[in-house]
Amino acid sequence: MAFLSVRDMSDPLITRSTSVNDIWGWTDQETGVEYALVGMNNGTMFISLSNPESPEVIGFLETKTVSSSWRDIKVYKDHAYIVADNAGSHGIQIFDLTTLRNLTEPTDLVETANYDGIGSAHNIVINEGSGYAYAVGSNSGGNTCGGALHMINIQDPVNPSFAGCFADSATGFAGTGYTHDAQCVIYSGPDTEHQGKEICVGSNETYISVADVSNKANPVALSKGTYPDAGYIHQGWFSEDQRFFFQDDELDEGPGRETRTLVWDLEDLDDPVLLGDFFSGLPAIDHNMYVRGEYLYQANYTSGLRVWNISNPASPQFAAFFDTFPNSDGGNFAGAWSNYPYFDSGLVIVSSIGEGLFVLKPNLSKATSIENPEIVASFEVAPPYPNPSQGTATVTITSQREGTITVDLIDATGRVVRSFPLQAVAQQSVTRITVDTQGLSSGSYLVRVRDERSMQIHPFTILN
Repeated sequence: MAFLSVRDMSDPLITRSTSVNDIWGWTDQETGVEYALVGMNNGTMFISLSNPESPEVIGFLETKTVSSSWRDIKVYKDHAYIVADNAGSHGIQIFDLTTLRNLTEPTDLVETANYDGIGSAHNIVINEGSGYAYAVGSNSGGNTCGGALHMINIQDPVNPSFAGCFADSATGFAGTGYTHDAQCVIYSGPDTEHQGKEICVGSNETYISVADVSNKANPVALSKGTYPDAGYIHQGWFSEDQRFFFQDDELDEGPGRETRTLVWDLEDLDDPVLLGDFFSGLPAIDHNMYVRGEYLYQANYTSGLRVWNISNPASPQFAAFFDTFPNSDGGNFAGAWSNYPYFDSGLVIVSSIGEGLFVLKPNLSKATSIENPEIVASFEVAPPYPNPSQGTATVTITSQREGTITVDLIDATGRVVRSFPLQAVAQQSVTRITVDTQGLSSGSYLVRVRDERSMQIHPFTILN
């Protein structure tokens, strides 16, 4: 629909911005106008999308302290909450967004209020259902809460108050429970024990961390989950039914590795199970993703925005893409930082670090006809037989093209307990592999078959 370069956004106000970072959106319920809230290295830009083909810069809020490559923005009750990382005593800038409806030309803005209970923070998380904000990755002053959840009551939007800390010290590289990002919800998922509670799922570098934060004076760690080759557990988002949690890993790409997304089954919040993972076919690094309906919207740095149909969480299907950084699809930190897919109009906005703002309009009714030759399924897998099994079972794989396939047996904690690497398989060939289950405990498992581009998973029961 439209593109505004970093320079396009900067010139009207001579902000001298050199890059963009995070992004969020806001809709004025009185006027119906949608706005892009774009994090810049030196502040926050407010852009009207009343004409999506001609976005209009209407305001700029300068950073409280110093420029930062990391800024994050969320919205509650028509107020924007803005944090910056490695920015000293920045605090949380609070801005009344209804001010924007009266602007007719680009304007330098002034914050409405500031919360100084933290100095800097990497991200700001808001649960609109409870009226609480959670500063995460806090540093440089104030109560950092170990870099984990610094909980803030924002029910009165311009008079926030500190509510408590939560940190699972068994997670994070520093052993403080450092939380890089999180999603907090009033839980309505399948685990009846926790329905109606306020649940946060943190992406904590080394683990996902599931916590009950209903009682801010006594938050409780419910569980955590990880996997053997975790690089940096960075960010994730619930499916709309709150059963599945999609998670990215920012540092697991490298030579011979592609963009990988992990899928957790959180049917039991006290026992996360790694359902599986899926791949983009490209070496780009995944960054921020959000779920709307049956689609997952991922900003994957150099490969841009990629959209997946997740109606079958065990086997997401590629649906659409828009490459904001066509120079390369490599594993470097350039291109799409984040996206916002929640406008009623169907617009999706994407921030691309050195490029600027992209305003997109997906037509997902056409998604079933889109093909991506890099991630077309390369094999078919029949369910393991017999199932349940004692001792051994057979997995039959029909290859669609040449490749090297690996079969993994995964237990209920998401741990790979047996791996059966295969040598190259021929195109249109049938391969049968014997899965040895001797010595394993009885219970539920997953058989995962994958090559470098695609994956299939089948549930499997062992009765030893």
